[in-house]
Amino acid sequence: MNVILITPAPRHSRTGNRTTALRWAGFLRGAGHRVVVATAYDGEPCDLMIALHAWKSAPAIQRFRRAYPERPLVVALTGTDINHDLAADPATTQRSLDLADALVGLHELVGESIPARHREKLAVIVQSVPAGGDRLPALKRAFEILVVGHLRDEKDPLRAAIAARVLPASSRIRVVQLGGAPDPAWAARARDEMQANPRYDWRGEVSGARVRRFLRRGRLMVLSSLSEGGANVVSEAVVAGLPILASAIPGNVGLLGGDHPGYFPPGDHGALAGLMLRAEREPDFLEGLRAHGAARADAFDPARERLAWSALVERASAAARARVASGIDAARPAPALLQP
Repeated sequence: MNVILITPAPRHSRTGNRTTALRWAGFLRGAGHRVVVATAYDGEPCDLMIALHAWKSAPAIQRFRRAYPERPLVVALTGTDINHDLAADPATTQRSLDLADALVGLHELVGESIPARHREKLAVIVQSVPAGGDRLPALKRAFEILVVGHLRDEKDPLRAAIAARVLPASSRIRVVQLGGAPDPAWAARARDEMQANPRYDWRGEVSGARVRRFLRRGRLMVLSSLSEGGANVVSEAVVAGLPILASAIPGNVGLLGGDHPGYFPPGDHGALAGLMLRAEREPDFLEGLRAHGAARADAFDPARERLAWSALVERASAAARARVASGIDAARPAPALLQP
């Protein structure tokens, strides 16, 4: 099939949306499809559209559906869609869901966040990571805790640094943050934090290879986000054998499972500090975190994601054929956006 994959992230961007789109394109090409990754749609012919982000990609989604009402359309739901756009602009966001033949979610709890009438369209496809190298020797002079991701409000990126401030003087914990700051205000806050907090080191944006090396060397990772759509860094940490402490939000619980022993309330630096100190001082607790991740590692296998995408293309195509056969006009507005 000729596939157009729409992502709002521009070429050369290192954001999660761009990385995700390129990985999906690789899976689809491996299955024999011809794939063009684009940020907009001008009506060019294609057999299938996959649009990442229901709200940001809404113009492309609507244009494709008007041009090719009989062809399959897949819409992938991001964290912004689920945690913001469905409430902030429900008409536009739900319109994209209505037009789709299939929806993609990136963690197991996505279905709880979308209207019930759309749940039968939903397929959960967890983002995968190829197996990396062996673990590297950890630093001896410090207990290195990693925070990985761009500095943005929804990531609550300095929470681990703030937690490190209240640790006892005897602790060897050092928080290393990897990720750029799209907003200069966040860069200034990170630099100020480094000046005031000797336990914190912001490295800025680094290459993917260097991130993976840190993940193989670190003792622990903290994911402190206030909202997530299914962070790929969780997959990366699990595959690297790195234990995780995570905020107890659906996007994290949907990847790590409800029984993960390393959750803390979002924004609670006191609870996070206690878990960080426990991980440093209690080897059994740290090993339990690692073992829990290892038990879920199969979910992040690229072969599994590849098969899931092949199945989804078939599912979306079958749904489009059934819709056309039944005479349903996919381009017609939904009768009631207020339905549950």
